[in-house]
Amino acid sequence: MGKTNIRIKDIAEKAGVSTGTVDRVLHKRGRVSPVAEKKVLEVIEALNYQPNFIARALGANKNYTLAVLMPDPALDPYWSAPQKGLEAAAADYNSHGITIEKFIYNQNEVQSFADTSERIFSKKFDGVIVAPLFFQQYLPFAKKCGEENLPLVLFNTNIKEVPKLSFIGQDSYQSGRLGAHLLSTGLRLDPGEILLLHLADDLENSAHLMRKEEGFKDYFEQQEGRQRILAVNIKSPINENLVNHLDALLDNYQDIKAFFVTTSKAYEVAAYLEGVGLQDKLLVGFDLIEENISYLNKGVIDFIINQNAYRQGYQSIESFVDFLVLKKEVNDLLYLPLDVITKENVKYYLPQA
Repeated sequence: MGKTNIRIKDIAEKAGVSTGTVDRVLHKRGRVSPVAEKKVLEVIEALNYQPNFIARALGANKNYTLAVLMPDPALDPYWSAPQKGLEAAAADYNSHGITIEKFIYNQNEVQSFADTSERIFSKKFDGVIVAPLFFQQYLPFAKKCGEENLPLVLFNTNIKEVPKLSFIGQDSYQSGRLGAHLLSTGLRLDPGEILLLHLADDLENSAHLMRKEEGFKDYFEQQEGRQRILAVNIKSPINENLVNHLDALLDNYQDIKAFFVTTSKAYEVAAYLEGVGLQDKLLVGFDLIEENISYLNKGVIDFIINQNAYRQGYQSIESFVDFLVLKKEVNDLLYLPLDVITKENVKYYLPQA
């Protein structure tokens, strides 16, 4: 049997499984028993089966334009990574008819999200990729997208209250628990106080940060240690407000042993601790941005939790390629790994020269 004539039905018959099982193995979706998966993969290898989804899709000769609604990387370096991921994927899939148009909003201004998102409806798009930092402002936007039959892919922040095609990003609750576990291991249950720092302008509207705090606190509530969690939010301008806040906190609480920063700005806290000679305090933060890496290598930041920001952007495009071009079922929830980075392994996570 020539490989170009092989059908899913043929594979199913040889493997002794249903065509649905073969389809799930090929598309890596849904649950398949290890035994059934092994049988299918063995038959596929034996027959040298190569499903040509791409050629089939390219034959349709269609073009798809996606709107990307995201924060401004010029205001926060964290957003450079997902932007690069989006741009790389758009370039890779340009031959599939995929193009993007970016709509950049100021993450420090709620109204900027509302105004920028409204501009999307003045043009015709086939889908929207969005990092919805502001919960309350996202809800009416998502509702209007539904009315316009615009499929949504979310990255970075998952909003569960409204329908979407897919979410790509970190499990915020689990990332909070991971941070707590790292600090608990470092403290070895030595009683004291841990300062949980949100560096955000609109914390109540930032669902992902609240979930991190929830996971962090839940972890310690389940431990036998006597750590006291102090949760504090510091608004912009962070570099001006941080010193005063931390000076006051360290004066009022003499037993602060560790710091957990829920955003990508752990370097701001690291700079403070280094400046006052407290770099021996445990510090955990998020994201492999240049400033954080510098303090990680100096030993001021102990752990960085990597949220795979580049992959969040790239995978968002791939989800639309699957949905629009290949007509495949899309996983509605794709949690990316939470990598624990130290100065000993950080170089393996950076682009190689």
